[in-house]
Amino acid sequence: MLDKLSQINDRFLEVEQQLADPNVMADMKHFAKLNKEYKDLNKIVQEYHYYKNLLDNIDESRDILRTERDADLRELAKAQLEELEPLLEPTEDRIKVLLIPKDPNDSKNVILEIRAGAGGDEASIFAGDLFRMYQRFAEKMGWRFEMLDFTDGNTGGFKEIVCSVIGEDVYGKLKYESGVHRVQRVPVTETQGRIHTSAASIAVLPEVDEVEVHVNMNDVKKETFCSSGPGGQSVNTTYSAVRLTHIPTGIVVSCQDEKSQIKNFEKALKVLRSRMYERELEKQMQEVGAARKAMVGSGDRSDKIRTYNYPQSRVTDHRIGYTVHNLPSVMDGNIADFIEELRIAENAERLQEGATVEV
Repeated sequence: MLDKLSQINDRFLEVEQQLADPNVMADMKHFAKLNKEYKDLNKIVQEYHYYKNLLDNIDESRDILRTERDADLRELAKAQLEELEPLLEPTEDRIKVLLIPKDPNDSKNVILEIRAGAGGDEASIFAGDLFRMYQRFAEKMGWRFEMLDFTDGNTGGFKEIVCSVIGEDVYGKLKYESGVHRVQRVPVTETQGRIHTSAASIAVLPEVDEVEVHVNMNDVKKETFCSSGPGGQSVNTTYSAVRLTHIPTGIVVSCQDEKSQIKNFEKALKVLRSRMYERELEKQMQEVGAARKAMVGSGDRSDKIRTYNYPQSRVTDHRIGYTVHNLPSVMDGNIADFIEELRIAENAERLQEGATVEV
């Protein structure tokens, strides 16, 4: 591990030098990429120096106990060993986690898609509840939450809603939310007090730019239509909403959030790129033997991942068996504990696989 850390330290110093080069600073794209690498490596390098210092002090104390006859010095060395040795294992564990390769998409913004599933009107109401849950979580994280497209439910909520979430490490946190979310409760439409089970599916797609996914506009059919929902006089009178159909793949995207057709077109194009990127990733994974079907973060929206049980105020994540009994708090956007537990579980999986950062 020390050899690996030493190589990372060398790369860190190399990047540090490059960042001070005026020629590098002139190329903002390259500078931003190096700056991000510098920040990521810095966390590992700090732990490396701490770890190396810890090992040196332990070796020095052991050496004193082995060679020194002075009782006071031996006592000091023994006390230092007793203090330092218990720090070794947790430090190594922290470093191992830092050495796990980061998902290159973790720092990206996301396209969040919520769709009502089985359960009729109650599923649409639940999709609306999930939308508000993520909206409140985004507020707590200091992220920006923008609605792109939606279809209202018949009795409230949404049949489908597509949003953009913008901020720091958004995909790295929300990626664990992809899959089927179930709700167990007495619907407002239920007259006999029976508990129903309904579902909504979540898709979290990393937002990608034109460099990563090129969309040939000759393959895209563009249509305009009148917006629906709140929006003042322009609603249903101005053809500002945009629908894009990618003919080769059949992917259809629409956006009606903005009053400007140009802005809706730009946002719809963003969603289209993200969906094409997701499809390409799935194809690559199948080609290489498909998909490390991990317990955590497989991103398969057909997987039942979480159940929200209202009568028992219980929320359970089925991937890791993690349960809390504070459902109102969870629905108010307090989902950070679930995300942290899932992150820990994924790191444990990847440690078992022996994945480490490449230098």
